[in-house]
Amino acid sequence: MEVAGQLRVSTKSAYQWKRRWQAGGQAALASRGPSGASCRLSERQLDRLHAELARGPAVHGWPDQRWTLARVTTLIGRLFHLRYTLRGTSYLLHRLGYSPQIPARRAAERDDQKVAAWRAETWAKVRG
Repeated sequence: MEVAGQLRVSTKSAYQWKRRWQAGGQAALASRGPSGASCRLSERQLDRLHAELARGPAVHGWPDQRWTLARVTTLIGRLFHLRYTLRGTSYLLHRLGYSPQIPARRAAERDDQKVAAWRAETWAKVRG
């Protein structure tokens, strides 16, 4: 089908769009938004989670000052009685504007030559 080629989509998709257009007009072709599961927390709950994260892990019973995915998942369970997977928690944190943190500096004990040798010898054996 010529239209499919111009739009760089499969012929099947083009035929589906044509059937939708014939059945419901231009409105039937409008986007329905992103696919996938919707967030199980309301906007109010998301605001509360953001506020609780800002208070820090020590307030919630973890003595060091580090949030981990497991801890945030546990916090969500405690606050909202919902179970999230670690991956789901990661997506949720990304939605709230959090990102994985990378250390600002390397460890003083790091020996780049030993790391390179380990990768070349030991890691090569492990990978097969």
